Formats: sequence, structure tokens, C-alpha cells
Amino acid sequence: MGTKTNIAVIDKRDGNIIVSPHNEQCCVNLGKTTVLFDGRIYSPISGASGTEIIAQKLQQADRIKASEDFLKEVEGDYIFIIAEPERIIAGRDPIGVQPLYYGENKTVTALASNRKALWNLGIDVVMSFPPGHVMFVSRDNFKFKPVKMLVFSEPKQVTMKKAAETLQKMLEQAVRRRVSGAKDVAVAFSGGLDSSVIAFLAKKCQVNVHLVHVSLENQPETEEAKKAADTLHLPMQVHLFREEDVENIFPKVVELIEEPNPVKASIGVPFYWTAEKTAESGYKALLAGQGADELFGGYQRYIKEYLSDGEEKVRKTMFEDVVRIHESNLERDMKICSFHNVELRLPFASYQLAEFTMTLPFGLKIEKHADTLRKLVLRKAAENMGLPSSITEKPKKAVQYATGINNALKKIAKKQKTSVVDYVKKMFLSQINEN
Repeated sequence: MGTKTNIAVIDKRDGNIIVSPHNEQCCVNLGKTTVLFDGRIYSPISGASGTEIIAQKLQQADRIKASEDFLKEVEGDYIFIIAEPERIIAGRDPIGVQPLYYGENKTVTALASNRKALWNLGIDVVMSFPPGHVMFVSRDNFKFKPVKMLVFSEPKQVTMKKAAETLQKMLEQAVRRRVSGAKDVAVAFSGGLDSSVIAFLAKKCQVNVHLVHVSLENQPETEEAKKAADTLHLPMQVHLFREEDVENIFPKVVELIEEPNPVKASIGVPFYWTAEKTAESGYKALLAGQGADELFGGYQRYIKEYLSDGEEKVRKTMFEDVVRIHESNLERDMKICSFHNVELRLPFASYQLAEFTMTLPFGLKIEKHADTLRKLVLRKAAENMGLPSSITEKPKKAVQYATGINNALKKIAKKQKTSVVDYVKKMFLSQINEN
């Protein structure tokens, strides 16, 4: 296990460029040009690797256009870096599933798949590379060009029936593409709507589906997950932990997520265990439901904002959450899985799916009353698939609360005679100082 790092550096003093991939298989040399591709392509399905496809496109004279065309035409979770003499071209998938950061100081401009690599170069201000953009870097400056991005727009008129039918087809395709070529896949499983939909659709793709459930001991969610697994007729591993396990693993989680953020850290703990147990079981691919709450209105704060500020305001909030999901959720989880050598695949984090949900009438996601179930169109699609009401009508509960992690962290911080915020901050600073 270990953090995978891709890095590209251009020296401002002499224009010298260094590219270092975490795996030589994701890098190819084309004369004086080095091409680094990391991630997975889902469409077009050609049998070629991402490295091969982008290398083919770069055969044309205009490599800037070639990189932009790649971003426009290829669906997948990826980053690419093209290092030419005295110039770097880089891009990131339009949802931002694969982590990529950038920064500069007086002597270098650099890109890397984690923040530490840039901090170690003496770059203090590290930024997340904007999804769907191409970056051009020379020794003198760098600039971004938007290529493929989600756009906030007015919803189209469509019935719940039609929307649910379309959504079902899109989800089936998204899952099918993400299990293609796999014999076995693990699913991060809570027994809730999102993970049940993914597990159900993966099973339909004729792959061996293994549910992985983690929680602290004596949490009601575990029994609910067991019932859901039985309903889906799928095998489930149950791994239960104690408060001391949280305390033991917490420093590593904070180190991996590279932020002093209590919410991200508390979500990162159960996800760390899920990735760890997936790896220990020998499964290379892990499916998870990240993205569903942002796309379909799963968070309680959405209904609160809807009731207080109206539909237009909450629609804008949800749109911003989707376009920033790379920073709020995906980078954290991808880095945790990378540490365990597990490939995280996220069917809901599909550009096509996100584009579709952005156009749906808001009433298909949330009703205007305090006890609405939320994610209504996703529930209807799940019902159409044949999932039982015990799953399709199950209320949403945040993972840090459902697993008991949030309360455990409060107790741990209290033992240290501090708040959770200060506890996480202190741990983060100690990690930075060690490095």
C-alpha cells in the first residue's frame, strides 16, 4: 500500500520539464513528447487504453486541439499530462473524479495527484485543478481553458414517469460500463437507496457482486443493511469496529485526505475501512454511490433551503454542489482507495447523468414539505427496476451518523480536552510537520 503520485514540474529558470508517473504503464514517449494518462475510459469502447487513445490523437499537428477533442469526446475518470519541450498541456475529466492539483512558486510550476507532492516542492498554495478544463503551462505563465463543463439552466418539462424511465436506462449504462471486464466487484454498502441501486444493477451485469458493510458496533444501520442484502440475494461482509479503532486509524485518514476538515475526516474513516477490507478480500474494483445526493437532492439542508428561500436558490446550491463535488467528496475517496490499491468506480459521477439531472424539474427531486423523502425520481427509477419498498422508501441518513463515527469523534476529542475541529486541525498540522 502507498500513496500513488503523478507529478509534472516545469522549471521557470530554464524551461526544463520533469514528468514522473506512479506507474510506467500509464506513460508513453512520442519522440520528444511524454504523455501521462491515469484513470479509466468508459466511452468510446475501443479496447485501447486511455494512454493509447490520447497518443493516437496527438499524432495530429495541433496538439492543443487534440487535447481539447479528447476531453470533449471521451467519457471516463481520468487526468492527462502532455509534456513537450518547454510546454505542458494537462486536462482533467469533467466531473473531477481523478484527483489533480497545481501550484507555483518562484522557481517552478507543478501539477500532481496529491497535495503533499506540491508542498514538498515548496509550493504553499495548492489548488484543485478545475474539472473539464485544459491547462497550458510554459516557463513564463499558465492558463486554463474550459472545454467540457456543466451549465446551470432552466429545467425542461418532463413527467416523473418519463424521467424515471430515462434515468433507469442511464444508470444501467453507467453501471455496466463501470463493471465491464471485471469478474468480481465490491460495493460499499449501507443498505440505503444509492448503494442498493448500484448493487442491484451490477448483479444484472453478470458479475460477482460482494457487498462490504462497515460500522461501529451496535448501530441499527447494520441490521438494516443485512436485511437489504438478503432482499437483494447478495453476499455481504460485515466489519464492525470500536471507538479505539477510530482513534487508531484517524491520523492516517487525515494524512490521506490532506485537509483539516472534520466532516471529510469523519466520512473518510468508514470509507478507509471499506477500501481496506475490499483490498484484503482481493477485490480490485469498488463501486460506491457518491454523487447521488448532490444530483437528486439527498441532503436535509436542501429541503431546509427550499422551504426558507425557494426553488431557484436551492437549485443553484445543488448545481454548485455538483460542480464542486470533486473537492467536497471525490478527491478524498479516490486518495483513500488509491492508498489501498483499490480502483474506485462511481456510476453516479457520470457527466451524462449529471447533465441529465440538471435539466429535471425540481419537483421530481424534492417535494415542498419538511418530511419529504427527497431523491424522488431516483426512488421511482429504483421502484421500476423492481427494488422493494423497504429500500425505495428508506430515508437518507448521513454515513458519519449512521455508522456512529460522529459520536465517537466527539468522545475522542473530549478525552483530549478539545473540540473535534481543533482535534482534527492539530492532527493535520502534525502530519504536515512530519513531512
